[in-house]
Amino acid sequence: MDKPYKPLFHPRLAIPLGDLAGIGSEVVLKALANPQIRQNDITLIGSRALLEKTYSRLLAVGTENPLPHPDDLSLLDVELDPELEQQILLGGGNAASGAASFQFLEQAIAQTLAGNFHAIVTAPIAKSAWKAAGHDYPGQTELLAERAGVKRFGMLFVARSPHTGWTLRTLLATTHIPLKQVSEILSVDLMTQKLELLLNCLQQDFGLEAPRIAIAGLNPHSGEQGQLGREEQDWLIPWLNEMRDRFPSIDLEGPIPPDTLWVKPGQAWFGPGTPTREKAEEGRQHTTHTTQNVADAYLALYHDQGLIPVKLMAFDRAVNTTIGLPFVRTSPDHGTAFDIAGQGIADATSMKAAIELAVELSDRRHQLLT
Repeated sequence: MDKPYKPLFHPRLAIPLGDLAGIGSEVVLKALANPQIRQNDITLIGSRALLEKTYSRLLAVGTENPLPHPDDLSLLDVELDPELEQQILLGGGNAASGAASFQFLEQAIAQTLAGNFHAIVTAPIAKSAWKAAGHDYPGQTELLAERAGVKRFGMLFVARSPHTGWTLRTLLATTHIPLKQVSEILSVDLMTQKLELLLNCLQQDFGLEAPRIAIAGLNPHSGEQGQLGREEQDWLIPWLNEMRDRFPSIDLEGPIPPDTLWVKPGQAWFGPGTPTREKAEEGRQHTTHTTQNVADAYLALYHDQGLIPVKLMAFDRAVNTTIGLPFVRTSPDHGTAFDIAGQGIADATSMKAAIELAVELSDRRHQLLT
């Protein structure tokens, strides 16, 4: 069972506020209402005027815990054109909100590359709003990679189970592409690149020198020896054998049939359930057993193969982290939720987890340099 991480270093975090028509600023304020989160060195990047409007709106509808006033927070104010600012309204993303969220992230990246921050924790944006504003990127990940000048990067989803303390780590080999393109884009070179990124991340950011990595098959039953698809037989299995020879200290499992890949992580995540007081000791022993036989990370071959189980297990606490960047980037694994923006009901659990993970990863990188 993984233990909560206690950092030795206090990194400087930047939080661009994302699309201010959505729930980003709400979950940031709610996260910073937590004293443990608030004690970190955090600077918000966004529009002070619009953040104050959100704060006032949340005060009017009421929230479970008192929110910190924007004046009491460190904020790098990105002043917006008054005409654009007036077009940003809670509950509906548009070209104006897309242009603003793009500016916030650009400022965060520039400040981080200049050495002013160690990590970026991004609030959610709307890809459609970016596109309406003339910014044609699949998402924040691709803009971060472009501005950082990296070609090799990946989307790793991380979540710590509230039931057992076990940490789920899932990397996607392919991301935002149509399903029919997956088998065309997957290749030996791409899989090697993703495995190398994952291995480096596990060693550098999580301190796992000889991790166990489980790799999914592409077809039902991993192709069933070519009867249900040839990709496993033609190149995935030979590639895996080559990687085992190349990385003899790494335990590479696979290709595991996609329908059974998630059985062990599901057991490790949920454990024995919530034990009664009389069965607490028995429950702890069972939890230890269920978390001993699972991989340290999972490499899924396409978006839904990896994210359906992640969201089923950890919908409210999964964190998206971009690996391969010269700095740490994390983000809550949810969208802008325009339909509930300004109602005071958005759940900040994932944002808090994203901040905590950014601190942990930044601290581990700092320890490697000192």
